[in-house]
Amino acid sequence: QRNKSFHPAVVALRRRAAANRQQPTMMPGMMPGGGQPGGVYVLNKNTKRDQGRKAQLTNIQAGKTVASIVRTTLGPRAMLKMLLDPMGGIVMTNDGNAILREVDVSHPAAKNMIELSRAQDEEVGDGTTSVIILAGEMLGVAEPLLAKKLHPTLIVSGYMKALEDAQLMLKDLAYPIDVDDPEAIREIVRGSIDTKFSSRWGTLISDLAIKATKTVCIVQSDGRKEIDIKRFAKVEKIQGGELTDCQVLDGVMFNKDITHPRMRREIKNPRVVLLDCPLEYKKGESQTNVEITKESDWEKLLQQEEDEMKKVCEDILKVKPDLIITEKGVSDLAQHFLMKGGCSVIRRIRKTDNNRIARVTGAAICNRTEELQESMVGTRCGKFSIKKIGEEYFTFLTECKDPKACSILLRGASRDVLNEMER
Repeated sequence: QRNKSFHPAVVALRRRAAANRQQPTMMPGMMPGGGQPGGVYVLNKNTKRDQGRKAQLTNIQAGKTVASIVRTTLGPRAMLKMLLDPMGGIVMTNDGNAILREVDVSHPAAKNMIELSRAQDEEVGDGTTSVIILAGEMLGVAEPLLAKKLHPTLIVSGYMKALEDAQLMLKDLAYPIDVDDPEAIREIVRGSIDTKFSSRWGTLISDLAIKATKTVCIVQSDGRKEIDIKRFAKVEKIQGGELTDCQVLDGVMFNKDITHPRMRREIKNPRVVLLDCPLEYKKGESQTNVEITKESDWEKLLQQEEDEMKKVCEDILKVKPDLIITEKGVSDLAQHFLMKGGCSVIRRIRKTDNNRIARVTGAAICNRTEELQESMVGTRCGKFSIKKIGEEYFTFLTECKDPKACSILLRGASRDVLNEMER
């Protein structure tokens, strides 16, 4: 029996049992050695994570999908896209940026492509569709290279070398242009505009674009040219009329009427004063209560307000203006005094419009009526007139001498046509 207990199989079993007694049992989720769970959650539980080849292929697919959206809107035989925006309005266009702006995407690579189109529109203004299609194609040709197990950074370095070669080729292809030659400039502008919906009206839109740009162009003393189209060339869209009625005004227009019907609606060579202050009695900042014991005191208070307003109007009338334009309100009392002085008044105009009027009339915007001087009065405008177009009144300041701002008046049958012409 004693010999049996030393049998090799029995010894092995005893050793195993002793080892199990020394080692504690491991619970699910515990690390070897009795530690706590080792997984640290950095990402949200619902986060989807793609890595490696799968992530690269989905990015390429997203880029190609965005490019396929705008592919049919490129070139002179392009078709318009009809989009329904969230508000229920319709956008009809073949402008790449305008289309992709309305497209709602969630994929980060697709968002990057749309951002590319927006940047192109901001910086250059043209080529928004081309840049998307070119980017989509470059992603497409990278796919077989990835299949050959080439590293993405290697592919990108190849693209960078191709960029250097392309820039050298462009220098060889480029040719100088005389900026003063209208035909050469028109040819370039038509290359950009004639792929759009407006091309069927010939050179109408390109001529408008060239004239507006030349109007707002300022040549600096060092020969540099400053062209601020966004601030000083405003597109005014008025429904009705024909597209051939579109024009660039030698001045500005805005959708406002005079404040009193007895004021003049047409003035030749007006003296223009621009204000950035209210022509009405302003309330105190802190709330105040006044107790009045006699009726005459109430009349005195009203008289004080009237005298204050009269003083403001007298300050303005000292410079003998014909037209007063203010960004703020005008009280009935101020209207009365100014109308007696033979002035026409326009109120609550936008700051941007006021800046444009200052550029065409030569007036300076005044913030306090006490500071008004003869040098602040604008005299470069040839004609002030108010016309009724459709259902609304529009103010025109035209026939200006050397205007440095302008309004581009667009006429068209429907809102969709006008929006596309503006783009």
